[in-house]
Amino acid sequence: KLPVTRLDRMVRLWQRVFPGNKVLIESGRMIFGSERSDDTYSSSKLSAGERAVLYYIGAAMFAPQGATIFVESPDMLLHPSSIRSLWDRIEEMRRDCSFVYITHDLSFASTRGDGVTVWVKSCAPSLEQWDYDIMTSADGLNDEVYLAILGARKPVLFIEGDGVNSIDAKLYPLIFEEYTVKSLGGCDRVIESTRTFNSLRAFHNLDAFGIVDRDRRNEAEVNYLRGKKILVPEVAEIENIFMLEAVIKAVARHFHRDQSEAFAKVKKSIMRLFETDLRQQALMHTRHQVKKTVEHRIDGRFANIGKLEEHINDLCQSINPRGIYEEYCRDFRRYVAQGDYAAVLKVYNRKTMISESHVARACGLRRDDKDTYIRAILSILKENRDPASTIREAIRGVFGIE
Repeated sequence: KLPVTRLDRMVRLWQRVFPGNKVLIESGRMIFGSERSDDTYSSSKLSAGERAVLYYIGAAMFAPQGATIFVESPDMLLHPSSIRSLWDRIEEMRRDCSFVYITHDLSFASTRGDGVTVWVKSCAPSLEQWDYDIMTSADGLNDEVYLAILGARKPVLFIEGDGVNSIDAKLYPLIFEEYTVKSLGGCDRVIESTRTFNSLRAFHNLDAFGIVDRDRRNEAEVNYLRGKKILVPEVAEIENIFMLEAVIKAVARHFHRDQSEAFAKVKKSIMRLFETDLRQQALMHTRHQVKKTVEHRIDGRFANIGKLEEHINDLCQSINPRGIYEEYCRDFRRYVAQGDYAAVLKVYNRKTMISESHVARACGLRRDDKDTYIRAILSILKENRDPASTIREAIRGVFGIE
């Protein structure tokens, strides 16, 4: 049985990175093919990324024993999904070596485990002067997030959503252009990360803010969050931002429709929907307020289980959920009676609002659906077309930002 050579190991690792491909050695040449076909081809037919992986593996394999391997732009020509696994495998293959990565890809930098991260702020090579910091741990803050923010050197804005498909990630970078916008998922992570990042200002000297949906928070909750640099809009959720009066009128004007007529149609639809949904919305607001009150009131010290039971028994009467519910119903009926559209947007949580209001059709778009309407607004903002400044100003306004 022949011994396993470095070439054999390189081929095996390359095939692990690109499963479904095969490599043959023929007359001293590497011939490539696919498991789905009998056709073969030379290395010149490989993609740039496939050739780069061959080079990276080969270079690391032939480095001297105990070497320090410098890798510039380890992400070059590679798909993001394969970068981490490739370098993990190469490092595993050469445990005797030390790897130094020089990269602008902050997501990759955050995957390098327990390695030391050096943040190079600036340099003057001719003077051999470098301005750098050894990165410290940011407890409670994802390494990738921390690195990305520091690298951008702008104030930070943490938002909800997944960073790829969420409306938040598509809209807010176009509205708050002076910030580094970073998606973190849920509102709790936004709140905690904003607090954590601001606690480290002695190191990075950057301001951090967060944005969370208002949902069913009352004024006391909203004011508390704003005091912690968490921006809370004057609308219930992000979908409602696209339904602002000024935004609807700007889109209608852009598509050559009568803006007042378009908004009147949308307003009528929303008010009708809200009136139909009024009791259910009041119930959801009541549930939220009762839940928050119970969480606050139950978080106390009691001498024994009897005292705790007595306290819980008194809660229902002291909280008075029916009274809270009826007060919400009265407020909501007043909004409908007065035609207070802004007040409705502030309390109305309904994800289907955009499509059910037929706002796209009212504004003159060809397709009457939510995605078409949102894409139209994002396109206007990206291209900075005529109504972009009006839309941007209206959206910043609901956060109290000029």
